[in-house]
Amino acid sequence: QVQLVESGGGLMQAGGSLTLSCAASERTFSRYTIGWFRQAPGKERDFVTAIDWSDGSTYYADSVKGRFTISRDNIKNTVYLQLNSLKPEDTAVYFCAERAYGISISPRAYDYWGQGTQVTVSS
Repeated sequence: QVQLVESGGGLMQAGGSLTLSCAASERTFSRYTIGWFRQAPGKERDFVTAIDWSDGSTYYADSVKGRFTISRDNIKNTVYLQLNSLKPEDTAVYFCAERAYGISISPRAYDYWGQGTQVTVSS
């Protein structure tokens, strides 16, 4: 059973930056994707970005393109999400998730989920 653990959330002012981490306990898929999603109170869980571990290709939601960056550390088995130019509307619980094969923007396509980390952006 894969375990994903997010960390790095916190309270920031608008315009600030944060780095979230997603550490995985093991790998069960030969090819896999790590995605980041976020969920604000009363709203659905939305796709943020994802990285295909096989070739490092990435995909971003339009709402975060140019502000957020996903990256990986193969040795540490960890994925990072750099959040820059934060806006109040970025406030949400951020989750990382893992799925077999390539990138999908649907949360239903992901098999394993972390517990989430809260990001709060004040105006």
